[in-house]
Amino acid sequence: MRCVLQVISNALGVWGLEIVLFNSREYQQLLIDPIHEKAFICNYKEHWFTVRKLGQQWFNLNSLLTGPELISDTYLALFLAQLQQEGYSIFVIRGSLPECEADQILRIMRVEQQQRPKLIGEDEAQRMSVQQTSDPG
Repeated sequence: MRCVLQVISNALGVWGLEIVLFNSREYQQLLIDPIHEKAFICNYKEHWFTVRKLGQQWFNLNSLLTGPELISDTYLALFLAQLQQEGYSIFVIRGSLPECEADQILRIMRVEQQQRPKLIGEDEAQRMSVQQTSDPG
């Protein structure tokens, strides 16, 4: 992980950004509410994903989901705490993130999510389970 972290740190440095361990003593002493940040990078074993604020809303951009998951401001701290409990390392991205089209659009309008995205393969697993239980064979 240290090598990958160095690569990510160097890549972010090009944009004037830095990466800080979320549960480090130095960061925790700042007493910053996570909703005042702009992005987090989460890692567990070989899987990395981002939680990012676009416009005024937070999104879980985990590639294991069928799409972005909207996270409310009130749920963000709980979501990060749950990830930590599951063994994830969480890093805060500090600095001014480059502008992107999604950020510009979501500053003008808010998104509502009718249904939480599922894990990739979850629909297929449910269909197979239903098919097996309804199959009289």
